[in-house]
Amino acid sequence: MESSRGTGSLVAGVGASTGWGEGAADLVLPIGPQHPSAHGGIRLRLALEDGVVRSVEPEVGFMHRGAEKLFEVRDYRQILVLANRHDWLSAFGNELGIVLATELLLGMAVPPRATWARTCLAEIGRTLASLAFLASPPDPHGEGTVTHQEVLALREPLQRVLEEVSGGRVHFMLNRVGGLKEDVPAGWPERAAAAVAEVRAGLPRVRALTVGDPALAARLRGIGVLPREAALGWGASGPVARGSGVGVDLRRDAPYLSYGALDVPRVVRAEGDALARWEVLLESATDALALAEACLPALEASTGEEHAVRLPKVLTVPVGTAYAATENPLGLNGYYLVSRGGKVPWRLKLRSASFGNVQAVQALLPGTRVEDLAAVVTSLFFVTGDVDR
Repeated sequence: MESSRGTGSLVAGVGASTGWGEGAADLVLPIGPQHPSAHGGIRLRLALEDGVVRSVEPEVGFMHRGAEKLFEVRDYRQILVLANRHDWLSAFGNELGIVLATELLLGMAVPPRATWARTCLAEIGRTLASLAFLASPPDPHGEGTVTHQEVLALREPLQRVLEEVSGGRVHFMLNRVGGLKEDVPAGWPERAAAAVAEVRAGLPRVRALTVGDPALAARLRGIGVLPREAALGWGASGPVARGSGVGVDLRRDAPYLSYGALDVPRVVRAEGDALARWEVLLESATDALALAEACLPALEASTGEEHAVRLPKVLTVPVGTAYAATENPLGLNGYYLVSRGGKVPWRLKLRSASFGNVQAVQALLPGTRVEDLAAVVTSLFFVTGDVDR
């Protein structure tokens, strides 16, 4: 299975003595890990009978980055570089969780302009991540994946406005403890509004290429069913959990940033199958555009106000603990910060959305036919770097 969205490639290898074919019982099929030059790797150890998965054991950590240990030897500015990289599709959201936990421990009030800008940029980042996944749904004919260049091209207007404000295209490094690295440029809200409008106009085409394609919808319907109880039990979140009827969304249920002043829709599906997860992902992108657009009037009204708290040259954080949770594009991310004083964290534990989502293969893969594996696994929307951290 090939994927351009961060799940990497999973290469099946079957020994000569396994006896592939109908009637073969308890065939153990190792899938992965893939070539080390890829972005990340997992290994699925499948037990098969007559071409149907009976059990699965996911193995992770093949490209463990040690981010949590590296946090302990870098100051609160430097760790944002690492936060960008464990889920490269959700870079802005990862930065956000770090600074929110630090600000909580400092008891710091962030300027309203910075809070509105962060909210707007987080939703633009959510749309970018969703479109990256939507660019390569499974081939409805079961022959791999199809990359839709039209969907990838639709990301460009949003990429431009994010690049304009941050200077980065993938790793934005825009958040700082106390606000943003710098204010948005003059006229940026108007250009952001135009970008949002352009992408919104292209979303019907995205739907036609993905969940609106009858062949693809038929291919995804009824496979990889994740019951609501299993989604809760395995710690799935984001579009994966909402596709199984779990309506939790921290932006609405435990508001942070400016989400308390916005109307965050509740998007859920009860079916729990692969099609439901893709449908929720597409609606998440649509709703994120509306939320980003809703932030722009507040940015216009606060022009000239402070965008960050002035910090000392060396930022020290008092002794204590803090926990911040964010609704990242792939689901719930948690950041548990422990400080013993000084300029570096003593401990910073990450709860990544991808790790919870990929665990769910143990609940939804049994009963899946081998030919449906790619379609089911890619509907879990995980980034392997986010799993391994």
